[in-house]
Amino acid sequence: MSANKKRVTFMKLTKRKLLILKAVVNDYIENAEPVGSRTLSRKYDLGVGAATIRNEMADLEDMGLLVQPYTSAGRIPTEEGYKIYVNNLMEDIKVDRQDELNLLNLINEDDSFDLVLLKAIEYLSKITNYTSLAIKPRIIEYEIKHIQLVPVDDTKILLVVVTRDNKIKNMILNVHNMLSADKLYIISNMLNEKLAGKAVSSLDDNFINYIKKEISDYNQELDDMMNSLLEGLYENIKSMDEMKIYSKGTTNIMDFPEFFDIVKAKAFLDILEKEDNVLELINSKGIEKSNVNIIIGNQNNEIMNECSIITATYDIDGEIKGKFGIIGPKRMDYARVYGVINYISKILNKYKDKK
Repeated sequence: MSANKKRVTFMKLTKRKLLILKAVVNDYIENAEPVGSRTLSRKYDLGVGAATIRNEMADLEDMGLLVQPYTSAGRIPTEEGYKIYVNNLMEDIKVDRQDELNLLNLINEDDSFDLVLLKAIEYLSKITNYTSLAIKPRIIEYEIKHIQLVPVDDTKILLVVVTRDNKIKNMILNVHNMLSADKLYIISNMLNEKLAGKAVSSLDDNFINYIKKEISDYNQELDDMMNSLLEGLYENIKSMDEMKIYSKGTTNIMDFPEFFDIVKAKAFLDILEKEDNVLELINSKGIEKSNVNIIIGNQNNEIMNECSIITATYDIDGEIKGKFGIIGPKRMDYARVYGVINYISKILNKYKDKK
């Protein structure tokens, strides 16, 4: 369903329909059972009887926000129903005072940031019973030791970068105007003069533009190829941005009825075993609220389509370092998780990294 259609759907919802949708989502989150009109009339003050609620639920089903999983059952929210709920109906629940105290007591000023991050996601997994994840880039640790440009053929150059800890990265750069091996040697020396000893984290766009200007001042003939070369250098070094990936409670998903099926649970665990999968999941775009990103379902993966992911970024001294969050069934307590993750993000942002 397109974003425009989602907005139109919300605009069509009456106050009563919104109240009923919210009640269905909340009840299904709590009990994992399809919700019927009689249940809603007994448990929630909706101001109307079961027959009216049943008609409104039928309308919500026609609008694609509820679905009846099997004949004679109550109804459960669809992905679009959850999105309407998260976007418009979810209450802003503050973190429980006891959770605040527990989280603050976990943090020791002498701890490394990695240990603080591990403690935070361990507590997050414990109180939500979901799988918690965190990624921390290691780019800050890399320092350039040596750069070398080697001609491959008339249109290709091999770029080799060596870091201080002797990690080697190389890539092929396509250029329009090939230079001789002697001139590439001269450029390599120029780059080493400007970049050797520099931390990878310092290579922002401004610094790259500075290098480009400095080198083009040496020889105007080089200017045509500098864009391609320096952009390739920038991407090459940035690709060293290896991630530390932490996880806690990976088997927690098996505690939820949606994943009692051992085949389904195994498929979920297999996804989490591959770093590329984890990075793709945690970096997906969803509903953004403040510093929190809420991803509901995943149409590209049958297993993850039954899950939701809630993440937040964290930074130290104003520089974004990574993300953390949880993965759980689509039927999750969005309001509580949102509140806890938002609070943990604020704690991490205040922490001073111990190098």
